[in-house]
Amino acid sequence: MPRQADPTTRDRILRTSTRLFYREGVQAVGMARIIDEAGCGKNALYRHFPSKSDLVTAYLDEFAIARDEAASAALDGVDDPAQALITLTRQIAADASHRSFRGCAIRNYLRETPPADDTAARRARTCVRRWRRRIDHLVGELGVADPKTLADRIWLIHEGLYADGRRSATVAVDLVEELITSAKKVG
Repeated sequence: MPRQADPTTRDRILRTSTRLFYREGVQAVGMARIIDEAGCGKNALYRHFPSKSDLVTAYLDEFAIARDEAASAALDGVDDPAQALITLTRQIAADASHRSFRGCAIRNYLRETPPADDTAARRARTCVRRWRRRIDHLVGELGVADPKTLADRIWLIHEGLYADGRRSATVAVDLVEELITSAKKVG
């Protein structure tokens, strides 16, 4: 009788790789280590994820989904674009303040890997562009005189939070509030 596959294997592999990739970086973690720490065989790993790129893509997708869901939940019921921008900044600042925070998994991946055009890299760049478009859209709804500059500044603050938010979380939220207030006065 053929052995039945364990339905939890894929999730266990993905949880293990997520923990290792986020903590140590995608480049630092090999497939053999994931097999060892996930407690699965090589065949099981490659049945679910035919290549490391496939596993990395799944890891990045999981992060992007969680990030998008958190942002949507935070913005639920927020109709004012200024308040939405402040809420997004506050949410990123709160995430960045946790001791276990090691940056945005997607941005970390893009920084640590050489420029590539594989599925994981394309997916990561698409996420970052989508998140930037959200900022651009919200700033555009403010009706300020120079929306591009304001969006660039808010984006830069968000990038700074992802890079080292523990030291600057409160300052970042205050700065976004000040930038929006100043831009509204000019516009």
